[in-house]
Amino acid sequence: MKKYWHWARALLAYTRVVRNTKRLDEVLQFINNFLAAQGDKTLPLLQTFRDTTEGARALRDRPRIGRLDLDQLAMLPAGTLGHELASHMRKHGLDPAALPVQEAHTDEEYVIAHLHETHDVWHVVTGLGVDDEGEQAIQTFYLAQSPSRVAVAILSMGFANTLLYALDQYIVRTNGIARAWFLGRRAQNLLGVDWKTLWSTPLAEVRARYDIDIDAADRFAAGLRRAPKPVLVERSAPL
Repeated sequence: MKKYWHWARALLAYTRVVRNTKRLDEVLQFINNFLAAQGDKTLPLLQTFRDTTEGARALRDRPRIGRLDLDQLAMLPAGTLGHELASHMRKHGLDPAALPVQEAHTDEEYVIAHLHETHDVWHVVTGLGVDDEGEQAIQTFYLAQSPSRVAVAILSMGFANTLLYALDQYIVRTNGIARAWFLGRRAQNLLGVDWKTLWSTPLAEVRARYDIDIDAADRFAAGLRRAPKPVLVERSAPL
């Protein structure tokens, strides 16, 4: 019975996010209940951690970012990962306290906690925005790097929102998804990276270290914009 309760709460949160994609509280509500209802189906993502160098190390050592101190990060030299993260958070009015610092007693709990608390770091490192297009793009980047039912589910929220409320944005959003897939497939896997050890490292150096080629992704996206639009041909009536 408890499993069905989690499904019901996940579905309710899902519909609310489709109506208003800015509801971070509902996104977290969906994720927590969706994972609880799924049981051991987070194992494919956990296996990706185990199969990568950074991920395996993270499962062994379980490094955590903890609560971010934006004042302290902002004191780092301009252009460093930590400084750019603080600038990103402040520019977009993001509160570090909005993302919970979860306990992690098992490998499964650590994977979930790690992805929650590093979400905005991934935005900065990949250069993907925090608007609707950017949030769909970051989920695509996640999915390009590892199998994730949560990423698929959140992407489906974005598609439903586009269908019902923002059809005029479908080209921008789908091009953004294609660009993020290209970026994520070319990059080294970021799962398990101990980001706090890189706060004082220049962002450009971090991107180079993990093969995050923003210029190549931009060229790919430019090619999509130049592609000819499909021509709809009317079919003649059957004889």
